[in-house]
Amino acid sequence: MRCDLHVHSVASGMCSTPVLNRICRESYNDTTEVYERLKKLGMGIVTITDHDSIDAAEVLRKYPDFFLSEEVTVRMPTGTEVHVGVYDIRERDHVEIQRRRNDFISLVMYLTERKLFFSVNHVFSGLTGRRDEHDFDWFASYVPALEARNGQMCVEANDGAATLAVRFGKVAIAGSDSHAIAGVGLTHTEVPGARTVHEFFAGLMQGRGRIHGVHGGYAKLTADVFSIVNSLLHEKPWTLAISPLAVLVPIFTAAHWLNEIHFCRKWSAILEGSEKRTRRLWDVAARADDSMPEHFSFGVSLESSLRPSLGASA
Repeated sequence: MRCDLHVHSVASGMCSTPVLNRICRESYNDTTEVYERLKKLGMGIVTITDHDSIDAAEVLRKYPDFFLSEEVTVRMPTGTEVHVGVYDIRERDHVEIQRRRNDFISLVMYLTERKLFFSVNHVFSGLTGRRDEHDFDWFASYVPALEARNGQMCVEANDGAATLAVRFGKVAIAGSDSHAIAGVGLTHTEVPGARTVHEFFAGLMQGRGRIHGVHGGYAKLTADVFSIVNSLLHEKPWTLAISPLAVLVPIFTAAHWLNEIHFCRKWSAILEGSEKRTRRLWDVAARADDSMPEHFSFGVSLESSLRPSLGASA
């Protein structure tokens, strides 16, 4: 059974680029078209992982092979942000996930209690801003999976993520991360012998997953951005007045691509010379009043409560 575990649709909201975030969407992929393309390419089950949104479910819930997921923007204890894919959720999970997403520790506690499968996506990408070395310690300790092949990331970044997954003993997954319809389904995860969504994720946790498909590239990224610009012009005809600026797209994407390569090489070098360190839930900065962090008001061993769902401590 195959599944593209990182797909976007029009429900992903507005793009994060300053100025453009007022007029341009992250993706213009029609949800039904995404579903049909994924099935055409042989995906046994289908999900969409929009940014902090499950609105695509309204259209696709009628399909028995569709399951609900989302890509969550999460704030780490270090103050940085990461994208976390959370899979096979219910609507009530989405509400609670969004309530907790600004607190990584609180979110991990909830996902573990609910036994939800989750992964850190494009770990060697600067898309979410800066990274802190301690972020990787948290990943090693409490995240069950890493996205080891992303259809928008360069080969170097994906190889680094795959190596990190092995080093940390994590499940490796793959997804297209496609914001344009052309790339949907070209990168995916396979679990041989799985017949249901439950069996698919059980197989991943048992180490039976396989990653397949294409990596990203400068030409592919540039083509996707032009596709998004074209969709913007059709959605908002008044933007034709600024369409001459589209000639700058190759320059913009080149700068972005070079920055991604620099980010990847920087953090690969840092991690290569570092030891894997285990983080505990109490390894957070003391609050200004020096009181006990609110995460420990329950009087239980939180570390031990996490272990059953995540497997052996990394």
